[in-house]
Amino acid sequence: MYGRDPWGGPLEINAADSMTDDDRSRNLQDLDRATPSRPLDETQQSWLLGPKVLKKKKYVDLGCILVSRKIFLWTLGTIVVTALLSGFITLIVKTLPHHHHKEPPPDNYTIALRTALKFFNAQQSGKLPKNIYNVSWRHDSCLQDGKGDPGQCYKDLVGGYYDAGDSIKFNFPMSYAMTMLSWSVIEYSAKYQAAGELEHVKELIKWGTDYFLKTFNSSADNIYVMVGSGVSGRGSELHNDHYCWMRPEDIHYKRTVSQCYSSCSDLAAEMAAALASASIVFKDNRLYSKNLVHGAKTLYRFATTSRNRYSQNGKESSKFYNSSMFEDELLWGGAWLYYATGNVTYLERVTSHHMAEKAGAFGNSPYYGVFSWDNKLPGAQLLLTRMRLFLSPGYPYEDMLSEFHNQTGRVMCSYLPYYKKFNRTNGGLIQLNHGAPQPLQYVANAAFLAALFSDYLEAADTPGWYCGPNFYTTEFLRDFSRSQIDYILGKNPRKMSYVVGYGQRYPKQVHHRGASIPKNMKETCTGGFKWKKSKKNNPNAINGAMVAGPDKHDGFHDIRTNYNYTEPTLAGNAGLVAALVALSGEKAVGGIDKNTMFSAVPPLVMATPPPPAPWTP
Repeated sequence: MYGRDPWGGPLEINAADSMTDDDRSRNLQDLDRATPSRPLDETQQSWLLGPKVLKKKKYVDLGCILVSRKIFLWTLGTIVVTALLSGFITLIVKTLPHHHHKEPPPDNYTIALRTALKFFNAQQSGKLPKNIYNVSWRHDSCLQDGKGDPGQCYKDLVGGYYDAGDSIKFNFPMSYAMTMLSWSVIEYSAKYQAAGELEHVKELIKWGTDYFLKTFNSSADNIYVMVGSGVSGRGSELHNDHYCWMRPEDIHYKRTVSQCYSSCSDLAAEMAAALASASIVFKDNRLYSKNLVHGAKTLYRFATTSRNRYSQNGKESSKFYNSSMFEDELLWGGAWLYYATGNVTYLERVTSHHMAEKAGAFGNSPYYGVFSWDNKLPGAQLLLTRMRLFLSPGYPYEDMLSEFHNQTGRVMCSYLPYYKKFNRTNGGLIQLNHGAPQPLQYVANAAFLAALFSDYLEAADTPGWYCGPNFYTTEFLRDFSRSQIDYILGKNPRKMSYVVGYGQRYPKQVHHRGASIPKNMKETCTGGFKWKKSKKNNPNAINGAMVAGPDKHDGFHDIRTNYNYTEPTLAGNAGLVAALVALSGEKAVGGIDKNTMFSAVPPLVMATPPPPAPWTP
């Protein structure tokens, strides 16, 4: 078919003109595929694609580092949420009512311990330290002791402790008292710390050992036994510390110094024990501890050569603190020196059968097992039993150590009420001195040994010990110890505490010069007699003083003039303090410190025992 072209030419219409739009589109696509592709220039791209769209950055620039935007947003969100939660929790805690958990109140033994230590502050001689433990009615005293004495090796003998209700300083019981305090600190430092008294008791020990270091020369062959006099006939009565009744602050006369040039084994060995045990207490103060050890070695060396009692031949000391023998002090002092130095020579000495026999280890006297300022054997045997339980050194020491262990068990059996070696009062007080006056010092010492042996057994995972065929648990020991200390603290027929300042009822007329005279009254030697004889209570309470105690019928007379009832002593109070700390804080604090005692002891290599003798028919 032909049509007319509007521009003058023919218009041809054929099949192609009848194609649909879809067909044309497919033909164009086929043409595009057949045509080689050519990249577009920038102008063409701008025409066809329009302006270039930039992608968002995936990182955040913090100046010094680039951080992923996602991590940054998560971190920021976490910080904000945490801050909100913390603020919300703080707000809740502040608005809620508070319940403060108070520490449980101290037990009776801890309260009594704090009181008993004050007695030692009341007995201090010399220029008193300025601290919170000072006793308000005590001041500096006897500042001229030993000064200006011609031909002496000491500069002065100021310091130390007055022994009891008088103003005399006796080295023998004083050194025993310091040894007991040191022993209790070594075993129970955690309990002292819990009671808030560790620094206090260490200051008291150092007050004593500082004084001891003044009282012997470089070879210890000249030891000063006592300062003051208590025997009539040595000059004027007005210079007799036992005769005069006056406060030590008012003593103005020249005081007598007694010396021992030879035959001082017991005194030298006891002083050695005091210095050696204190060296363990002060082991962190290396220089001071070293000085104490040096002094202890010097004294013990002299003790082993002088070989006799310091109180023999009617010396003045025998009228007050007469030593019955000296071998028990050699055993006691040697044991302490072994623990203080680790020198096996001391161990060999104290585990020899000969020394043990001389010290009475195999005896059976009525006073066997009665630990005191005079008899150190029970303490020495327990001290060496400690070594067997915790170190087990074996041969060649085992035989003697096991004997000490057995003898210690035997002593503990004698304390039990099932065995009748010692009588008891109707109120339950054990009569270790067989009904003689002043029983409490011996009772307190036994209570300490029993509690300590109980703790040794428990620390060694040993449930008890045998008394013949009968087995007793450690609780029997603690029951004994508690019963005796409870008696002293007021659980007795008189319902009276025998420790001044503890409980509601206690002695008010203590036999004590300083406590019985008002602190603002200056009295002469005989001017103080009116205070001694007064029926009124003491104007000054000597808190912590354990008096001599009741008689064998539980009777007690609160009379100042009768020292057998109302006089306290350093030795007695030291045993009381040791027993109280052993019983205090049982549940809260625990038992003994096993390791401090052995801090200077090197590992022991067990020797090979000799072969048995050949068998013969």
